[in-house]
Amino acid sequence: MEQDPRRAWLDEAITRWEKPLLRLCYAWLCDTALAEDAVQETFFKAWKNYGKFRGAAEEKTWLTRIAINTCKDQMKSAWACHTDRSVTPDALPEGSAPFDGRDDTVTRAVLSLPKEMKEAVLLHWYQGMSLDEIRRVLRLPRSTINYRLKKAKAILKKELEEWYFEEE
Repeated sequence: MEQDPRRAWLDEAITRWEKPLLRLCYAWLCDTALAEDAVQETFFKAWKNYGKFRGAAEEKTWLTRIAINTCKDQMKSAWACHTDRSVTPDALPEGSAPFDGRDDTVTRAVLSLPKEMKEAVLLHWYQGMSLDEIRRVLRLPRSTINYRLKKAKAILKKELEEWYFEEE
């Protein structure tokens, strides 16, 4: 008996994208359980709409867009309004590199950026997406993404200047 192509795709997508999506959702939602739910919902929506995926965007871009929309929906829910949204970097789901305590200041600074800038920073520097990938995910002009990244960089540079020089 032949395996359903959607099932095979889903198994591969989960293996490949679960951890990056979990980290992204956690950065958005600041809650492990909500992030896990968002990732599960992301894969469910992707599986349900698998036939509609035309391949115009990369799989990573498509799944990231679904994940961001899912996080936005969860943030609007009554449950999310009553959740403790304080973030501690050590609570982030495990990444590919070990956590360095010095990153605490940087992580907190990034997570405190205004939503639009944080979104661009997380996708570009945290998820490693190109400007074109971010443009497709956020459905914004490249110039807007570029502006948000430059503005965020200026804010972070000013905010982290003392921290950076103290560490040397």
